[in-house]
Amino acid sequence: MSEVTLFQQEVPAYLKRAGMDDLTKSLAGNTGLKRISIRGGVFRMMVNGEEIAKNEGRAMEVVIVNGGRNIARQFYAGKYVAGESSAPDCWSNDGNAPDASVEEPQAKTCEGCSQNIKGSGQGDSRACRFQQRLAVLLADDIDGDVFQLVLPSKSIFGRGDLDKMPFQQYAKYVGAQGKSINTLVTEIRLDSDSDTPKLTFKPLKYLTEGQWETAKEKGDSPAARSAVMQTPATTDGAKAKPTAMGKMLDIDEAQAMATVKAAKVEAEEVPEPTKRASKKNAEPTPKKDFKDVISSWTDDE
Repeated sequence: MSEVTLFQQEVPAYLKRAGMDDLTKSLAGNTGLKRISIRGGVFRMMVNGEEIAKNEGRAMEVVIVNGGRNIARQFYAGKYVAGESSAPDCWSNDGNAPDASVEEPQAKTCEGCSQNIKGSGQGDSRACRFQQRLAVLLADDIDGDVFQLVLPSKSIFGRGDLDKMPFQQYAKYVGAQGKSINTLVTEIRLDSDSDTPKLTFKPLKYLTEGQWETAKEKGDSPAARSAVMQTPATTDGAKAKPTAMGKMLDIDEAQAMATVKAAKVEAEEVPEPTKRASKKNAEPTPKKDFKDVISSWTDDE
């Protein structure tokens, strides 16, 4: 049997740093999204729920290429078990209402939910936790993979000095300078003064033009979009909760069932047709981008 010799030949110069595109990764079955965990106050590289590496340094340098447009939420009914990955009992991507794929939502809206009241969790905390999901690149490997970075509430809200800012303050600070986050190398640092894992943010330097072009492309990739939409449990490949019929659904099945359910409800509630007003002179609704919403965020603990 003859051997394929193509990959033993000299690689063209333009391909030496090209890497593997998302299409090839998908077709080859390499679809696992990587994430950076800060469990135990240590930076941990996770793939499909398995820790593949860790960095015990207090700081890392990253490029933030995408982020959730809203503060997300997630709720677990049971107690946390270290090392165990399971889907939350209820969660919200927009912070306003439970996700459509949630089988047993805790309430119709997040604002009116009993799990959103201070004291419903341990001590004075909320049982339903805030989180901000970001898509980041490692600053020393901008051509490499996208990582999901999920910020707990202490890393999002509050105020710090310019060397140790929580994320909302950092985003607003960068915006106030008329700059974009994806043009910068950002230092993320574990706060040694916090009793629970907490990150702070600081700008370090600008990207080169070539690095910025790569950052923009990576920020619009399927991996980056998944990073800001998926819960950490989904990223780790956790199963959804059992349904009333006792079948364990994976995340894709649960979301598919929710879509069908929503379609049925919509079909049952279609109102009588009315004449639609002309949209000729209607003003188009501008599409919001990540950098457009950071100035509208408010501090909330």
